[in-house]
Amino acid sequence: MGTRKKRRAVVDGDACVACGCCEKVCPLSAIQVWRGVRAAVNPERCVGCGKCAKECPASVIEIQEVSV
Repeated sequence: MGTRKKRRAVVDGDACVACGCCEKVCPLSAIQVWRGVRAAVNPERCVGCGKCAKECPASVIEIQEVSV
């Protein structure tokens, strides 16, 4: 049996402007602006729905497949 894949949001922390748009649209509160500097994703909560990536005005959030 192969490795299971799940989708997760990944933030480019160097390019994030910490606007908070992603935090407002996440239905599971899986993404938060950390210390007012950048968004951080809680991988335990994120289901990879893509709402944060669509909302991000700087386009610095990607939905990627990860092995679990």
